[in-house]
Formats: sequence, structure tokens, C-alpha cells
Amino acid sequence: MAGAPAPRVVVTGMGLVTCLGASVAGVFDAMAAGRSGIRRLTRFDPTGLPCEIGGEVDLACLVAEEPEDLAAGSALRLLRTAAREALDGGAALAGVDPRRVGVALGGHGATPPRAHLEACAAHVGADGALDPEALAADPRFDEREFTRRSPEWVPTRFAQALGARGPVLPVVSACAAGTQALGEALHWIREGRADVVLAGGTEPLLGFSYYAGFALLGALTRRYPSPAGASRPFDRRRNGFVIAEGAALLVLESLDGARRRGRPVRGEVLGYGDSADGYRITDPPPQGDGALAAMQAALRDAGLGPEAVQYVNAHGTSTPVNDPVETLAIKRLLGARAAEVPVSSNKSMIGHAIGAAGAIEAVLTLEGMRRGVLLPTINQEAPDPRCDLDYVPNAARALAHEVALSNSFGFGGQNGCLCLGAARDLARAR
Repeated sequence: MAGAPAPRVVVTGMGLVTCLGASVAGVFDAMAAGRSGIRRLTRFDPTGLPCEIGGEVDLACLVAEEPEDLAAGSALRLLRTAAREALDGGAALAGVDPRRVGVALGGHGATPPRAHLEACAAHVGADGALDPEALAADPRFDEREFTRRSPEWVPTRFAQALGARGPVLPVVSACAAGTQALGEALHWIREGRADVVLAGGTEPLLGFSYYAGFALLGALTRRYPSPAGASRPFDRRRNGFVIAEGAALLVLESLDGARRRGRPVRGEVLGYGDSADGYRITDPPPQGDGALAAMQAALRDAGLGPEAVQYVNAHGTSTPVNDPVETLAIKRLLGARAAEVPVSSNKSMIGHAIGAAGAIEAVLTLEGMRRGVLLPTINQEAPDPRCDLDYVPNAARALAHEVALSNSFGFGGQNGCLCLGAARDLARAR
């Protein structure tokens, strides 16, 4: 005997923090106007590094620092800022049993700041032995760096502050983390493990050690006409990504639950798929097999075929390898329709917020469906014959669309894809 159908899972709250601001409407408006938030870094002097730019968040738009932020780091403060909008002054959780509220967040532990590392190095003798007393007395040393490096601290501290006592999950899968956190949240609600899940991702403020690691790895762009022109997904002159800070939080619950509580529905999570490349750490397989598998799985989970896809929010990192491989994977998925389905990359304007990127892009995809607007891929100047899809070049486009894919492909070969739906048939949940 067949069981009851899985509940429809909807999004009833969204919050956003990027280098273009700290509200969904404000960030979307700026991106619809083609504005870039990429600037020369200001929180430390990047002179001498191969790349000197990034997507820095304006600290003035963040909520005030709280004591728990000191132990968990700036990723928690960014998340709390996104939560300010997503939780609607607490209304998002009104009447929900705290034991039925879950938290699933993509992200990573913070990298220790330069001064902390210098302090550790300064108190190691010629014999390799550490002088712990001298280290503890050094004002540059902060023992809280131990907890800030632990990826579980942000979601657990966040849940604790809200009184949420359902399942809590840190997702640590590089650039796919935010998307995979949302996918796990979808499953929790379908399976009855939680009534409401706060899901998303957060990437801490850029520091020297973290930034220098990416720059020296060769992953970041090294040649750009201007900071705003640096991130150019699918353009022939792309040569690396632009790293960024940010956070996004989405409130997921069943459609029936949202209707009972009178919560406004912002969109629907129709399906989720993930995969592993099993290839190289930083390069995807040349035919895009892993990316294709994740997209196919998301559509299967949604009960839809490729013909239903009306827009793809691409991973679109602006790297020489990712963009043509993702293009090929989309073409393999959509077949003859690939040329007519618009694809765009938000990273052209806000950079790549690693663990938060997938959640940020899910918010922007849902807001785009709500408004009937496709955000552009800016800096489209030099066509690449290997990247020959409709990337919504340089200017936003009005288009009513109700089914979209949002892709995230991470270092190490982790792939995630969300199939998202518009809320037009749901209206307000009352």
C-alpha cells in the first residue's frame, strides 16, 4: 500500500547579506541594475598578493556584535544579520515547537588571523618546542581561534540563541555547502524530522591568511581591467574567480504548515540532487558528468523532466575550467532546448562566497521568479566559442518563469543542485 505523498516544501522567509547590501530587495535591485560590489580590499593591505580585490560586506549594515560572536567568529554575525530579515521579527517561528525547529548551514571554520599565526610562530624555539606560557601571555594570541575553526560552532550557537532544539547540521562541502544544506533541510521536512528548518550558508569576513591561501593557490583572478570588471563568467577573458563574504538564510516548512500559520510563501523547493565527481580536487571531469548527475537528480526528485526547466542559475565562477564544463553539462541536460533556456551567474556581480554561495543564489533565484526578472551576467565582452549559451549578457531581462535550477559545484568534486519553483499557484498561505 502506497504511503502518503511527501509534503510540498515552501520557503516562507529569506534574508541576505552580500557586498551589495543586507536585504533581499536591495541586493536584487542593485544586481538587476548590473551593479558590481567587487572592490579593492580594505580590511587588510593586499599589496603584493597576486589578487587584491574581493566582495567585502559593509560592516555598517551588520547587526551589533554579540558575545557569542566572539567564540564563533564573524560567520555567526553575518548569519544573524541575514536572520534579522528572514525571521520576520520572530514571526517565522511563532507557534512552532522548538523541538521541531532544525538548523542546517553550509560554511567552514574561520582561518586564524595573521597576528595569531605570527604569535604562535614567535614562541617556538630552535628545538621546535612551544613555550605555552609565553604564547598565552602574547596579546596577539586568542584561544577562541580554536572554536572559530570548528564548523559546528556557528549552527549550534545560532540554534542555541533561537532556542531551536531540533536537528542541527553543519555542511562542510566547499562551494556546494549552502546548496547541500538546503537540500538536507528539504529532506528533513519531507521525512517529518522537523516542522521548520532554518537553512542556508555563511562565509566569514575575509582575512589575510584565508585570502592569501586562495590567491597563492592560483584560483583567484590575477588580471582584470577594474575590480568591477574582474568577475566575468563565461567570457573568453576570464582567468579566475573573485572571493567574497556573505550569508543567506531561508525558512523552509511544509505548505500545509505555512497555511496553518498564515505565513507568506516566497517560493517552493521542488527537488534536490547531489553527486561527487570522483576526479580531481580543483578540476571537474571534462564532460561535466558530476554536474549533469546532480541536475538530473534534482529534476527526478522534483518529478520533472528537463523540458520543465526555464532558467538555470549557474555556478558560473569565472574560471577557465568550470565555465565551459558547466556549459557542456547544461547542454547535455537540456539537449536541443539548451540554446533557448537562459543561464546566468550572480557571481559576476557579488563574487564567490564559497560556503554561502549556493544559499545566496537560491534566494536570488526565488526572488527572480517572484518578480519575473532574470538577473544578468555582467562583463560579457568577448565571446568564448566553448561557452555558447544565452547567459543574459550585461542587462537584466523580464521573463515570467516558474521552474529553475540553481547549481553549486565545490572544490573536491562536491556537486549540488536545487530545483526551485515560483509561488504563483500558492499565493499567500492563508
